[in-house]
Amino acid sequence: MILNSLADRAIRREAPSRAEALAVLSDEHDLLDVVAAAGRVRRHYFGHRVKLNTIINMKSGLCPEDCSYCSQRLGSSSDILKYSWIGAEEVAEAADRAVEAGAKRVCLVASGRGPGDRDIARVVERVEAIKDRRPQVEICVCLGLLRDGQAARLREAGAYAYSHNLNTSEENYGRICTTHTFADRIETVRQAMAEGLSPCSGAIFGMGESDEDIVDLAVRLRELDPDSVPVNFLIPFEGTPMGGRWELTPTRCLRILALFRFFFPDVEVRLAGGREIHLRGLQSLALHLANAIFLGDYLTSEGQPGEDDRQMIADAGFTVEGLDEQTLPAARHDLVALRRRGAGTDLPSNA
Repeated sequence: MILNSLADRAIRREAPSRAEALAVLSDEHDLLDVVAAAGRVRRHYFGHRVKLNTIINMKSGLCPEDCSYCSQRLGSSSDILKYSWIGAEEVAEAADRAVEAGAKRVCLVASGRGPGDRDIARVVERVEAIKDRRPQVEICVCLGLLRDGQAARLREAGAYAYSHNLNTSEENYGRICTTHTFADRIETVRQAMAEGLSPCSGAIFGMGESDEDIVDLAVRLRELDPDSVPVNFLIPFEGTPMGGRWELTPTRCLRILALFRFFFPDVEVRLAGGREIHLRGLQSLALHLANAIFLGDYLTSEGQPGEDDRQMIADAGFTVEGLDEQTLPAARHDLVALRRRGAGTDLPSNA
């Protein structure tokens, strides 16, 4: 009865209470009952469509920030690809391949604290190169902390969204990063929204957060009212402070996804980094909660082949969302595969 009530209220866009949210994360309710209730909300707003997103890492590594989960962080000894800005033509070609493979949104990412004016000019050139060839594709940009006027330049060039995750609760934030604050991240999301960019902001789980932290973060994200919420599960790269953290289980991941569907019933909840290694054989069950996934590789790690993703979607009874369809309504270390293909290399991506 409680789960049915949660689903009914979520369909009315009402958030769970703190006690209800904590119960979803606990073993108070059977996992399949939780998935069924949250899945009803997902189907109400998104049917059986799965939106495909892809990442193009335009500049990799050598970031001055100390985010302890990131393989590109200051002091990281992870053996990742490191390169400066790849050209506009390479970015546009990578976007072409991803769209041909079914991607509806292309996420352009560059490492760093935040862009300078020259960086914005570079990104504008790359956005325009993609839009010239693929005018229908959504372009999301993720460049770190924004300064005044930068979001407007990106929107004017044709960017659709700006992505900047809150990652964890405000109380927990200082434990994972010291070079910027939770408030800095909130401000960047608000700047992007103010300039007309669709806000994309989510989280990373598996960093030692408590159930209370998860609920706190969901509440703060809901206050921001993003259009899309990426749910990442920590990829514990060797060479980072969190290289040894393997605390997630598939069932834990599913409960977190269900909770986020209750909090964000009509929002694009995107299954993002770490899904392959933490959900493992239960990835297809997660499609009953998330209505979007990343196709292909991530920033510095490899994802499963796009052909496998598309087969998984079909086998689970879902369909890939087309470019013309409206999206939004009116644990093992040896499983981390460092990315050696796609942007910044001579090899094609696996999309």
